[in-house]
Amino acid sequence: MSFIAIIPARLASSRLPNKPLADIGGKPMVVRTAERALLSGASAIMVATDHADIVAACRAHGVPVCMTRADHPSGTDRIAEVAASMNLADDAVIVNVQGDEPLIDPALIAATAALVNAAVPMATAAHPIHDAGDGFNPNVVKVVLDKAGRALYFSRATIPWHRDGFSASRTEFPAGYMPLRHIGLYAYRNDFLKKYPQLSVSPLEQIEALEQLRVLWHGYPIAVHVTASSPAPGVDTAEDLLRARQFFMDQK
Repeated sequence: MSFIAIIPARLASSRLPNKPLADIGGKPMVVRTAERALLSGASAIMVATDHADIVAACRAHGVPVCMTRADHPSGTDRIAEVAASMNLADDAVIVNVQGDEPLIDPALIAATAALVNAAVPMATAAHPIHDAGDGFNPNVVKVVLDKAGRALYFSRATIPWHRDGFSASRTEFPAGYMPLRHIGLYAYRNDFLKKYPQLSVSPLEQIEALEQLRVLWHGYPIAVHVTASSPAPGVDTAEDLLRARQFFMDQK
C-alpha cells in the first residue's frame, strides 16, 4: 500500500543535547533515520522540525524537510501541521517515525502502515515481553489487545495482571503468560490526523502520560501489529548513540 513517512525531530533533548544532529557514520542521526524510513517503501518522506539547524542538515543531505511551529505539545501535532501543508487526500496513510530511530526496521514501518483503513484510522506496533524486569518496569509501556488485534488499553502498569501467577512470584512470568510491549511507531489515516489536534486531552492520558490514550478515550480504534522480536532501540543516551554508530560502522 502507499504511505508517507514523516519524521518529527526537535533539537532539544535533556539527556543527549542536539541529538538529531549527532554524527552517525558521517551523517546526522535525523538523516540516518530518514534513510531507514525511505527503505520501508514509503512513497515520500519528510522531516518535520522547529529548528533551522535541522533544516540545514537535512537539505545538505538531500532529505525533504519542513519547518513547523515550535509550540506543538506532541510529535503527532507536529506531523498534523506538516500533513496539512502537503494537501494529501483524506485516505492517505502517514507514518510517524521518531527522529531518534536510526536503526528502525523498515519492514516494521510498512507492516504498521498496512493496518490503517477507513474503519481503523490509526495503527501502532508491539512485541512480546519475555523478561519479568521489563514487565514490571513502569518505563516499559504495555498494551492489551482484543481478538481483532486492536488496542484495549495502554499502560505503564503490568497488564494484563496475572492474579494467581503474580501472587506466587514477581521475579519470573507464569507459564504461558506473555504481555506485549508497545513500540512507539504510529500510522494514521489523514482524515483522522486532521481531527487529532482538536481532540481534548483525556484524564487517562494525563495520569499515565501516554498520548495514545487520548485516541482510545475518544472512541477511535487503534490496530496493533505484533512483531515476534524486539526492535532495535532508539537513541536516548550516549550509550545508545555508540551502539548506533557501531551498527553503521559494521555495515561498511
